[in-house]
Amino acid sequence: MALQDIREIAVPITLDKPRTLRFDLNAFAELEEKFGSMDAAFQAMKKGSLKAARALLWAGLLHEDETLTEKRVGAMVGLQNIGGIMETIADAMNRAMPDSDPSETSESGKENPT
Repeated sequence: MALQDIREIAVPITLDKPRTLRFDLNAFAELEEKFGSMDAAFQAMKKGSLKAARALLWAGLLHEDETLTEKRVGAMVGLQNIGGIMETIADAMNRAMPDSDPSETSESGKENPT
């Protein structure tokens, strides 16, 4: 994944109040520090780790308030809506990540060698 291919997409989410998830460079750096890699963070959440889901949600909200803690973010989530929140987190991360289709990344201005 090339850094210039990451898209900063704002995804609305309702927690304690309407908020916006944004996985920017700072969010990805925090997650990389916690999990070792973005793939490890995403895989942990896909396996159903509530701790990973809370960390991903926290990282996606840091752009709004750098003083947020993971525990404060966890208190914003009810167990009755954790499934929908995990889907929103996954959607936001997928939209921020570069497409894996090589035809879309070939628009870098460089010609393919023939």
